[in-house]
Amino acid sequence: MATTLAGAGPRLWAPARHRLFRLLWAGQSLSLLGDGFSVVAFSWITLGLTGSTLTLGYVLAFQAVPRALLTLVGGSLGDSWSTRTLMVVSSWARAALMAAVGLAGLGGHLTVWMLCAAAAAFGAVDAFFQPARVSILPSVVDDDLLTPANALLGAGARTAAVVGPAVGGVVIALTKAPVAFLVDAVCFALCGWCVSRIRTRPAAEPDPAAPPAAPAERTTLGSRIREGVVYTLRDPRLRTVVVLDTAVNFCYAGPFTVGFAALADDVLRGGSATLGILNGALAGGALLGTLAGGAVGGRPRVGLLVAALAGWLGAGMAVLGLVHSTPAVVATVLAMGFAIGFQGVFGLSWIQRNIPKEVLSRVISVDMVLGYAVAPLSLIACGALAGVDMFALFGTVAAVLALTGLAVLASRAVRAMR
Repeated sequence: MATTLAGAGPRLWAPARHRLFRLLWAGQSLSLLGDGFSVVAFSWITLGLTGSTLTLGYVLAFQAVPRALLTLVGGSLGDSWSTRTLMVVSSWARAALMAAVGLAGLGGHLTVWMLCAAAAAFGAVDAFFQPARVSILPSVVDDDLLTPANALLGAGARTAAVVGPAVGGVVIALTKAPVAFLVDAVCFALCGWCVSRIRTRPAAEPDPAAPPAAPAERTTLGSRIREGVVYTLRDPRLRTVVVLDTAVNFCYAGPFTVGFAALADDVLRGGSATLGILNGALAGGALLGTLAGGAVGGRPRVGLLVAALAGWLGAGMAVLGLVHSTPAVVATVLAMGFAIGFQGVFGLSWIQRNIPKEVLSRVISVDMVLGYAVAPLSLIACGALAGVDMFALFGTVAAVLALTGLAVLASRAVRAMR
């Protein structure tokens, strides 16, 4: 045990010794930092132009819908084109878009419809970046470094998700809203530059237990997308990982937004300050869990981790529905975040290690699209349940997670996953 703990730190930081991984980490972190900037910039400048939250909803929807619709297309192209090229072109395209919006805003020529068009174009281009940024990793680091590499990338992503909106708000407060778009453009341009300097290598051999990949002869974009969906559905282990990811996204979107807001205001009576503490506890726990997963390393039974995560989150949701003490709720949220971060490192590494390179981007895009699709359903359902009481909201989600965990344990193939 002492030897294992002593090696945890070096094991976690081992990927950072490789120049190609450092370039990938910097590029992805800059891109996600830019995403955080863009949310604040689009929101603030839309409210400044119109003063209407309804219009803001339209602008953000114009960004979200193309991203959701085109992610399967992006995943399909990632399996037939270079993932590095997709990331570079997407980054530079987003940089050009953000620079154009910023310059138009500084010149006083920006209109709501221009913002909607820019948001739609941004979401469409981003759909090609997101699957590629996950599927490129096996061609950058060795197989035995996937787990700590995913942990470091995850830590960078979670940090950028917190820092990006905060720094964007500071930039807007000190200057003008269009300047945030220009800073955003610099982030994406630097991301493209970092990724362009990566030279990928052939992927490792996939797990022989995985189904064979689709034939190389692919005719149309639609057929390639169907092949990716079919491949995902016919592997029971992969189905389980995707179903759990979808369940976690369901639990993230509604309970951790609508639920947290209602809990902070109606139950804990702490207002926005308590809401901020809950979100900070979730983010902090996920960051710690991500780093812990990378430090532990190895190849644990991912299927059992999947079931444990579902059970742990289900128990946490039940506590949130029953307990009215702020310290107890914060501790519970912190523990839930830790579990999400810890299991996420191993689940993602398992997919990257076991799925053939020629279908990897499409499998990842299927997982992402299901997450995009379930988020609005979760928001609506949790909004309705919150009108009843907190236990109805969190208890229902706890039941969904408990059933998910039991379904995972019922499959021998899934229990044996490593």
